[in-house]
Amino acid sequence: MGNLKSAKQHSNQGLKKEAKDSSRYPFIAQHRGGPLTKENHRRLIRWARECSEHVLPLIANPIDTRLLYALQVAKDWANGKVPTGDAMKASQGAHAAAREASNPVSIAVARSIGQGIATAHMADHCMAAALFALKAVKQAGKSIEQERAWQTKQLHQLPSEMVELIVATMLNKEQHFKL
Repeated sequence: MGNLKSAKQHSNQGLKKEAKDSSRYPFIAQHRGGPLTKENHRRLIRWARECSEHVLPLIANPIDTRLLYALQVAKDWANGKVPTGDAMKASQGAHAAAREASNPVSIAVARSIGQGIATAHMADHCMAAALFALKAVKQAGKSIEQERAWQTKQLHQLPSEMVELIVATMLNKEQHFKL
C-alpha cells in the first residue's frame, strides 16, 4: 500500500510540474494546482460572454435559441448557479449551431459563444471567444480595431497581469484566426 501511495504522489508532482511549464498555467484553477482564483475565473467567463454578446447583433434574426441559452448558462455559471457540466453541454449546443449555420458571420458568432461558455471548463477558452468575435466583425465588414479596443477596455475588470497575458496571447493567436 505504501508503494502505491508514493507512486501516486510522485505522479501528481510530475503533473503539477508539467502544468507549471505549460503556457496554459495561468489559466489553471487553484483547485487543480494553478494560480487562477475562482473569482478571476468568473471574471474571465463574464468577459468572454460580453465579447460574444457584443457581436450577437451581427446575426440576422431569428437567433438560434441554443446561442441565447449558452449565453444565459455562462451568466449563471459566473454567478455560481450552474455546474461546469451544464456549461459544457451549452457549449456543445452553440458549436452545433455553428456547424449548422451557412453564413460566415453567424458561424463566427456561434463559435464565439461556444468558446465563451467553454471558459467554465478551461479558462483560456475566453480568448477564443474574443477572437471569434473579432472574426465575426471582420466577416461583417466592420472595424476589427474598434472591436479589439472595446474588448481590451472590458478586460480591465481583471488584474493587470492577466490583462497583459491575455492581450499578448491573443495577438499571438490572431494569425490562426486570419484576422
